[in-house]
Amino acid sequence: MKILGFGAHPDDAEIFFLGTLLAFKAAGHEIGWVVASDGAKGGPNPGPALARLREGEASAAGKPLGVTPVFLRRPDGGLSEDAGLKAAVEAVILAEAPDLVLTHAPEDYHPDHRALSRAVSDAASFRAPVLYVDTLNGVGFQPLYYVDITPHMAAKQMAIRCHESQRPERFVTAATALNRLRAVQCNAVEEEAYAEAFRFEPRAPFADPRGLLPPSPPVRPLGRRTDDVPTAFGQR
Repeated sequence: MKILGFGAHPDDAEIFFLGTLLAFKAAGHEIGWVVASDGAKGGPNPGPALARLREGEASAAGKPLGVTPVFLRRPDGGLSEDAGLKAAVEAVILAEAPDLVLTHAPEDYHPDHRALSRAVSDAASFRAPVLYVDTLNGVGFQPLYYVDITPHMAAKQMAIRCHESQRPERFVTAATALNRLRAVQCNAVEEEAYAEAFRFEPRAPFADPRGLLPPSPPVRPLGRRTDDVPTAFGQR
Protein backbone atom coordinates (compact mmCIF):
# COMPACT_ATOMS: atom_id res chain seq x y z
CA MET A 1 0.00 0.00 0.00
CA LYS A 2 0.88 3.66 -0.20
CA ILE A 3 0.27 5.62 3.01
CA LEU A 4 0.20 9.42 2.79
CA GLY A 5 0.08 11.82 5.75
CA PHE A 6 -0.92 15.48 5.65
CA GLY A 7 0.42 17.90 8.25
CA ALA A 8 -0.40 21.59 8.41
CA HIS A 9 3.08 22.72 9.46
CA PRO A 10 6.64 21.53 8.75
CA ASP A 11 6.95 19.51 11.98
CA ASP A 12 3.40 18.16 12.33
CA ALA A 13 3.98 14.81 10.63
CA GLU A 14 6.89 14.09 12.94
CA ILE A 15 5.01 15.06 16.11
CA PHE A 16 1.63 13.48 15.41
CA PHE A 17 1.94 10.40 13.20
CA LEU A 18 5.50 9.59 12.14
CA GLY A 19 5.65 6.48 14.32
CA THR A 20 2.72 4.97 12.46
CA LEU A 21 4.22 5.81 9.07
CA LEU A 22 7.39 4.02 10.15
CA ALA A 23 5.35 1.01 11.30
CA PHE A 24 3.83 0.88 7.83
CA LYS A 25 7.29 1.22 6.25
CA ALA A 26 8.63 -1.63 8.40
CA ALA A 27 5.79 -3.81 7.08
CA GLY A 28 6.87 -3.13 3.50
CA HIS A 29 4.50 -0.33 2.54
CA GLU A 30 5.36 2.94 0.81
CA ILE A 31 5.05 6.07 2.96
CA GLY A 32 5.15 9.81 2.44
CA TRP A 33 3.88 13.04 3.92
CA VAL A 34 2.72 16.44 2.78
CA VAL A 35 3.43 19.78 4.47
CA ALA A 36 0.60 22.18 3.73
CA SER A 37 1.85 25.55 4.99
CA ASP A 38 5.23 27.24 4.56
CA GLY A 39 5.74 27.63 8.32
CA ALA A 40 6.74 31.27 7.85
CA LYS A 41 5.00 32.44 11.05
CA GLY A 42 6.31 29.72 13.35
CA GLY A 43 9.06 31.63 15.12
CA PRO A 44 10.27 34.95 16.53
CA ASN A 45 11.45 36.18 13.11
CA PRO A 46 8.61 35.38 10.70
CA GLY A 47 9.07 35.67 6.98
CA PRO A 48 10.53 34.00 3.89
CA ALA A 49 13.85 33.17 5.56
CA LEU A 50 12.09 31.22 8.30
CA ALA A 51 9.98 29.42 5.70
CA ARG A 52 13.14 28.29 3.88
CA LEU A 53 14.74 27.21 7.14
CA ARG A 54 11.73 25.17 8.20
CA GLU A 55 11.44 23.48 4.82
CA GLY A 56 15.08 22.49 5.14
CA GLU A 57 14.42 21.07 8.62
CA ALA A 58 11.51 19.00 7.33
CA SER A 59 13.65 17.68 4.49
CA ALA A 60 16.40 16.78 6.96
CA ALA A 61 13.87 14.89 9.10
CA GLY A 62 12.70 12.85 6.12
CA LYS A 63 16.10 12.08 4.60
CA PRO A 64 17.25 9.25 6.92
CA LEU A 65 13.78 7.71 6.58
CA GLY A 66 13.91 7.72 2.79
CA VAL A 67 11.11 10.29 2.50
CA THR A 68 11.11 13.56 0.58
CA PRO A 69 8.14 15.57 1.90
CA VAL A 70 5.81 17.28 -0.54
CA PHE A 71 5.62 21.01 0.20
CA LEU A 72 2.45 22.88 -0.77
CA ARG A 73 3.83 26.19 0.59
CA ARG A 74 0.41 27.61 1.47
CA PRO A 75 0.27 30.63 3.83
CA ASP A 76 1.10 29.75 7.43
CA GLY A 77 -1.69 30.75 9.79
CA GLY A 78 -4.06 31.28 6.89
CA LEU A 79 -5.17 27.84 5.77
CA SER A 80 -8.74 28.48 6.92
CA GLU A 81 -8.96 31.41 4.48
CA ASP A 82 -7.01 29.72 1.68
CA ALA A 83 -9.40 29.20 -1.22
CA GLY A 84 -6.84 27.14 -3.13
CA LEU A 85 -6.01 24.69 -0.35
CA LYS A 86 -8.52 21.99 -1.31
CA ALA A 87 -7.42 22.05 -4.95
CA ALA A 88 -3.77 21.76 -3.94
CA VAL A 89 -4.52 18.82 -1.62
CA GLU A 90 -6.68 17.13 -4.24
CA ALA A 91 -3.91 17.43 -6.83
CA VAL A 92 -1.50 15.60 -4.52
CA ILE A 93 -4.01 12.84 -3.77
CA LEU A 94 -4.69 12.36 -7.48
CA ALA A 95 -0.97 12.25 -8.26
CA GLU A 96 0.03 9.95 -5.40
CA ALA A 97 -3.08 7.70 -5.36
CA PRO A 98 -2.71 6.67 -1.70
CA ASP A 99 -4.48 3.66 -0.22
CA LEU A 100 -4.81 5.37 3.17
CA VAL A 101 -4.57 9.01 4.25
CA LEU A 102 -3.70 10.42 7.68
CA THR A 103 -4.40 13.98 8.77
CA HIS A 104 -5.41 16.20 11.69
CA ALA A 105 -8.70 15.72 13.51
CA PRO A 106 -11.55 18.13 12.71
CA GLU A 107 -11.62 19.27 16.37
CA ASP A 108 -7.88 19.97 16.63
CA TYR A 109 -6.73 23.02 18.58
CA HIS A 110 -5.09 24.89 15.66
CA PRO A 111 -7.16 26.62 12.94
CA ASP A 112 -4.66 25.50 10.30
CA HIS A 113 -5.03 21.90 11.45
CA ARG A 114 -8.83 22.08 11.30
CA ALA A 115 -8.77 23.68 7.85
CA LEU A 116 -6.42 21.05 6.48
CA SER A 117 -8.55 18.30 8.01
CA ARG A 118 -11.59 19.53 6.09
CA ALA A 119 -9.64 19.93 2.85
CA VAL A 120 -8.13 16.45 3.06
CA SER A 121 -11.42 14.80 3.97
CA ASP A 122 -13.18 16.44 1.03
CA ALA A 123 -10.36 15.81 -1.42
CA ALA A 124 -9.95 12.16 -0.44
CA SER A 125 -13.71 11.63 -0.85
CA PHE A 126 -14.23 8.28 -2.64
CA ARG A 127 -10.51 7.89 -3.32
CA ALA A 128 -9.10 6.75 0.04
CA PRO A 129 -10.14 6.31 3.67
CA VAL A 130 -9.00 9.06 6.05
CA LEU A 131 -7.67 8.41 9.55
CA TYR A 132 -7.69 11.36 11.97
CA VAL A 133 -4.59 11.65 14.13
CA ASP A 134 -4.31 12.49 17.81
CA THR A 135 -4.35 16.09 19.05
CA LEU A 136 -1.62 17.87 21.00
CA ASN A 137 -1.54 16.28 24.46
CA GLY A 138 -4.63 14.28 23.44
CA VAL A 139 -6.97 17.11 24.44
CA GLY A 140 -10.55 16.49 23.30
CA PHE A 141 -9.61 13.41 21.27
CA GLN A 142 -11.40 10.06 21.63
CA PRO A 143 -9.23 7.28 20.13
CA LEU A 144 -10.71 4.30 18.36
CA TYR A 145 -7.54 2.66 17.04
CA TYR A 146 -4.00 2.36 18.36
CA VAL A 147 -0.76 1.56 16.56
CA ASP A 148 2.27 0.18 18.38
CA ILE A 149 5.20 2.49 17.59
CA THR A 150 7.58 1.19 20.26
CA PRO A 151 10.30 0.09 17.77
CA HIS A 152 10.11 3.48 16.04
CA MET A 153 9.96 5.90 18.97
CA ALA A 154 13.66 6.76 18.87
CA ALA A 155 13.47 7.57 15.14
CA LYS A 156 10.39 9.73 15.77
CA GLN A 157 12.17 11.67 18.51
CA MET A 158 15.21 12.17 16.28
CA ALA A 159 13.02 13.48 13.47
CA ILE A 160 11.30 15.98 15.77
CA ARG A 161 14.72 17.22 16.90
CA CYS A 162 15.56 18.11 13.28
CA HIS A 163 13.24 21.10 13.69
CA GLU A 164 15.75 23.16 15.63
CA SER A 165 13.95 26.45 14.95
CA GLN A 166 10.96 25.21 16.96
CA ARG A 167 12.66 24.47 20.30
CA PRO A 168 11.96 20.81 19.60
CA GLU A 169 12.59 19.32 23.04
CA ARG A 170 9.19 20.58 24.19
CA PHE A 171 7.54 18.58 21.41
CA VAL A 172 9.72 15.54 22.04
CA THR A 173 8.56 15.63 25.67
CA ALA A 174 4.90 16.12 24.75
CA ALA A 175 4.87 13.43 22.06
CA THR A 176 6.70 10.93 24.24
CA ALA A 177 4.30 11.44 27.14
CA LEU A 178 1.22 11.15 24.92
CA ASN A 179 2.48 8.08 23.08
CA ARG A 180 3.28 6.45 26.41
CA LEU A 181 -0.24 7.22 27.67
CA ARG A 182 -1.83 5.74 24.55
CA ALA A 183 0.14 2.53 25.02
CA VAL A 184 -0.92 2.32 28.67
CA GLN A 185 -4.56 2.72 27.58
CA CYS A 186 -4.07 -0.54 25.68
CA ASN A 187 -2.75 -2.05 28.92
CA ALA A 188 0.75 -2.16 27.45
CA VAL A 189 2.23 -1.54 30.86
CA GLU A 190 5.86 -2.19 29.93
CA GLU A 191 7.98 0.87 30.60
CA GLU A 192 9.13 1.31 27.01
CA ALA A 193 5.82 0.79 25.20
CA TYR A 194 4.50 3.59 22.97
CA ALA A 195 1.49 3.98 20.70
CA GLU A 196 -0.14 6.54 18.41
CA ALA A 197 -3.92 6.85 18.45
CA PHE A 198 -6.42 7.49 15.68
CA ARG A 199 -10.09 7.96 15.00
CA PHE A 200 -12.06 7.00 11.92
CA GLU A 201 -15.44 8.26 10.79
CA PRO A 202 -17.08 5.66 8.53
CA ARG A 203 -18.22 7.05 5.22
CA ALA A 204 -19.17 5.13 2.09
CA PRO A 205 -17.41 3.33 0.54
CA PHE A 206 -15.00 3.07 3.51
CA ALA A 207 -16.56 1.59 6.62
CA ASP A 208 -13.78 -0.04 8.64
CA PRO A 209 -10.00 0.58 8.33
CA ARG A 210 -8.82 -2.08 10.79
CA GLY A 211 -7.57 -4.41 8.09
CA LEU A 212 -5.23 -1.69 6.83
CA LEU A 213 -3.54 -0.79 10.12
CA PRO A 214 -0.34 -2.05 11.74
CA PRO A 215 -0.74 -3.94 15.04
CA SER A 216 -1.80 -2.23 18.23
CA PRO A 217 0.26 -2.67 21.42
CA PRO A 218 0.04 -6.21 22.80
CA VAL A 219 -2.73 -6.44 25.38
CA ARG A 220 -1.93 -7.87 28.77
CA PRO A 221 -4.98 -9.80 30.04
CA LEU A 222 -6.58 -8.87 33.35
CA GLY A 223 -8.27 -12.18 34.08
CA ARG A 224 -7.61 -14.66 36.91
CA ARG A 225 -3.97 -14.90 37.92
CA THR A 226 -1.87 -16.91 40.31
CA ASP A 227 -0.90 -15.27 43.57
CA ASP A 228 2.62 -14.53 42.43
CA VAL A 229 1.61 -12.67 39.23
CA PRO A 230 0.24 -9.15 39.80
CA THR A 231 -2.18 -7.55 37.37
CA ALA A 232 -1.45 -4.27 35.62
CA PHE A 233 -3.15 -2.45 38.51
CA GLY A 234 -1.17 -4.13 41.26
CA GLN A 235 -4.00 -6.44 42.38
CA ARG A 236 -3.56 -10.20 42.71
